[in-house]
Amino acid sequence: MQFDGLPGGDLVASGLADLERGARTRNALLVAIGAPRLRALGVAVPNPAIARPELALYELLTETEGTAAHSRYNALVRRLVSFEHALACASR
Repeated sequence: MQFDGLPGGDLVASGLADLERGARTRNALLVAIGAPRLRALGVAVPNPAIARPELALYELLTETEGTAAHSRYNALVRRLVSFEHALACASR
């Protein structure tokens, strides 16, 4: 599935590839957060087997972003939601 031109498509494509190879990256965790909605939109999301991807992403961002983790987390989730909305509109 091609996500070119969709906001956040780069993050989702990267996250899907990371999940495929079992990598626990910020993009993989972001896709794991959105997995139920993404699947409902027809995206084949591998089962990440991550119990609490929201917490895992926040903890990873805390390690890499320090005090900016909260802002970065919110920005990433907003991009995911924008992607989901754009994909839903493109699918109509």
